[in-house]
Amino acid sequence: MSACNSALVVVDVQEKLIGAIAEGRRVVWNVRRLIDGAKVLGVPVVGTEQYPKGLGPTVPELAERLGPVPSKLTFSCGGCPEIFTALRARAIYSLLVCGIEAHVCVQQTVLDLLADGWRVYVAVDAVGSRHEIDRQTAFRRMESSGATLTTTEAALFEWCEIACTPEFKQISRLVREEGP
Repeated sequence: MSACNSALVVVDVQEKLIGAIAEGRRVVWNVRRLIDGAKVLGVPVVGTEQYPKGLGPTVPELAERLGPVPSKLTFSCGGCPEIFTALRARAIYSLLVCGIEAHVCVQQTVLDLLADGWRVYVAVDAVGSRHEIDRQTAFRRMESSGATLTTTEAALFEWCEIACTPEFKQISRLVREEGP
């Protein structure tokens, strides 16, 4: 994954869902660090909301960083094709996916992206589900389908690539933050 040809995809981290997600605050914390790191490194960030009328908006901490996000009724973010058309136009071909729920919207997004020819990475510590069995099963399925599993810290340093830049110092601060 390189900062010059990657984007971050934030899937459906919404107010009415996050309270039911195991380790939900930690998921939000890691997604926030990915967004902040992406912005430091110039990596495009896109997000979606699943049926916001029923599930509420994106959690405020992330919404203020994402700006407007398209809504969808499909579980897959493929229901917002304009996102991916715009990324391809920018010569982006690798996507780091995070969000909720692992076994529904995240998994269906990852499988659709793989089928559409994208190189897909999944930040496992920035993905959640209500039940751990669903989360772990989704990771196994996504990985066996061709997605690469990674972590927030590994992705941030991979995007950074080199340790002697001002951006590295900002990424190092993000990595050293104490989690919830």
